Amino acid sequence: MKVLFIGGTGTISMAITRCVIEKGWDLFLLNRGSRNSELPKGVHQIKVDVNDEAAVSNKIANLNFDVVCDFIGFVPEQIERDFRLFDNKTKQYIYISSASAYQKPLSDYRISEGTPLANPYWEYSRNKIACEEFLMRMYREKGFPITIVRPSHTYDQRSIPLGVHGHNGSWQVVKRMLAGKPVIIHGDGTSLWTMTHNSDFAKGFVGLMGNVHAIGESFQITSDETLTWNQIYRSIADCLNVELKPYYVSSDFLAAVSTYDFLGSLIGDKANSVVFDNSKLKRAVPDFKPTVRFDQGVKETIEYVMAHKECQRDDLEFDAWCDKVIATLEDAKKQIFKV
Repeated sequence: MKVLFIGGTGTISMAITRCVIEKGWDLFLLNRGSRNSELPKGVHQIKVDVNDEAAVSNKIANLNFDVVCDFIGFVPEQIERDFRLFDNKTKQYIYISSASAYQKPLSDYRISEGTPLANPYWEYSRNKIACEEFLMRMYREKGFPITIVRPSHTYDQRSIPLGVHGHNGSWQVVKRMLAGKPVIIHGDGTSLWTMTHNSDFAKGFVGLMGNVHAIGESFQITSDETLTWNQIYRSIADCLNVELKPYYVSSDFLAAVSTYDFLGSLIGDKANSVVFDNSKLKRAVPDFKPTVRFDQGVKETIEYVMAHKECQRDDLEFDAWCDKVIATLEDAKKQIFKV
């Protein structure tokens, strides 16, 4: 099978890239080449900025594909560009959307592909919805062979997945744990969440590639394991061999007192209890079975991060913000009880 990935070196796509090469498929990666040194042998590289439509059109002029997958399409203009580039050049076009596109607030914590799409809190999610709507219209009106995939919180060995962190990722939260400092957890830590290892995601994704039952359809791909945020943070602390010192703060408060996009990432996503139903995916890909339990997967991630300095990006601004939030709330407690 002849496959083109737009992107192909990110958290989600790198695992799929490895799976495709292991299958012996003919894989082309279209990107700027910033992380191509990490790619497995056998990948054909098309080094070009995908936003330069004329240059891309020239590069693929003599190529046709069985599957084209876009991992870095975030706004409708980018997907409209893909349609112009790949209409009549592929038998299947797979778009990576997001499970954050599902309605917020939720009317039912059980999430399936039939859950409505609506997110007034996060522009990122609204743009994903708009991309999906364009593609479905092209499928209905033009026969463009689309498949939509909605991942939730997917992680790999390079970044420890958390709910509340700064612009530089989760390393500063890990440093707080190692230093014995309290770490902020949104809400009371009891809401439900799903963490999916990228190797499990890749199993489901590859099963949809070239799959006639996937054309014109949308699928979510997640782990079947459901955890509370308390369990997630405790698993990480256990891997670090430290005591977890949680400091619980309401998501609304966090969104109101920071420059971080907690309105979108918390109120519009992680603060909602969700349990994903992967029945539709399993009907289309009968051998799909996620096998990486979070406490096992995150242990490998932590070992990797601790051994690779490039994954340890300090964020002193976020650290100071956490201290300020905690100190302010502790002071408020004292003020309330003052006579």
